[in-house]
Amino acid sequence: MRPVFIYISAFYKKEFHPVYFTLIVLMTGTLIYLNYYQGLESKYINGGHDWWGNVAGYYILYFAPFTLAFVLQLLFFKDCRYFKNHWFWVILLFAPLFFSVRVNVDFQEILFKKIWSGDAYRFWQQSLNWIIRVILIMIPIYIIWRIKDRNNQPFYGTPALNSIKPYLTMLLIMVPLIALASTQKDFLAMYPRAGFLRGLDLHLKIWHFIFFELCYGFDFVSIEFFFRGFLILSLARICGGRCIIPVACFYCTIHFGKPMGEAISSFWGGILLGIVSYNTRSIRGGLLVHLGTAWLMEAGGWIGHVCKD
Repeated sequence: MRPVFIYISAFYKKEFHPVYFTLIVLMTGTLIYLNYYQGLESKYINGGHDWWGNVAGYYILYFAPFTLAFVLQLLFFKDCRYFKNHWFWVILLFAPLFFSVRVNVDFQEILFKKIWSGDAYRFWQQSLNWIIRVILIMIPIYIIWRIKDRNNQPFYGTPALNSIKPYLTMLLIMVPLIALASTQKDFLAMYPRAGFLRGLDLHLKIWHFIFFELCYGFDFVSIEFFFRGFLILSLARICGGRCIIPVACFYCTIHFGKPMGEAISSFWGGILLGIVSYNTRSIRGGLLVHLGTAWLMEAGGWIGHVCKD
């Protein structure tokens, strides 16, 4: 864990401003309150609008805190020349759009319905939607890398790490936290994500569960590439470590459909994984932690339901 502590210390000394960070926490906390106590996402963003309305709603949800976190830097940091960089604005404006479309993509449903029906449709639809979303979000990331950064760095976050031991330690730290979460009703209402398979009439075999969990895990590859690869490492060349907190704000909002504790922890986890990615120029450590945590949460969900029953 020593290298991770060194990264955190360097970030604190160079990029941390107490008033700025306090305002960021207040902003993020307000959004979390509005979402979980006033139905921000369920009533006003995903509340029965048409497809374009949903895309616009999620775009605003992602764009507003992401942008405001950058704008507030003008008040507390002297050197903000990155606001004059055209790539800064391209990423600021289009990254939330890419993710909003990813969340709402449904064109594949027509094809799925032609191939499967009933419970078979539900299994393949739930499983393959993860794959479709990965492909959809990776295309614009790759295009931007080819145009902007292919001569400056390897594809976002792909370099190898010197050691995975710090990340295995971070993953071990998550075990008791997930064990505690698996006793909570809101957690068990969401996890395991593969729990819906028990209600399907498919003569289920173990491979159904394995395939679904692999597809579910594959989705986290795109999440890491998008947030810790694309956003952190493309913006790092423009505004340095100043990108880490705004990206964490964006990252927090994509968790608003999940239990509140997970949304809160995603903000702090987003900062930590952003710091690691920024310093190592690799997403492999973050992917190990993120993917491991996701599958541990699945296991925690299964165990929690067994203990509850």
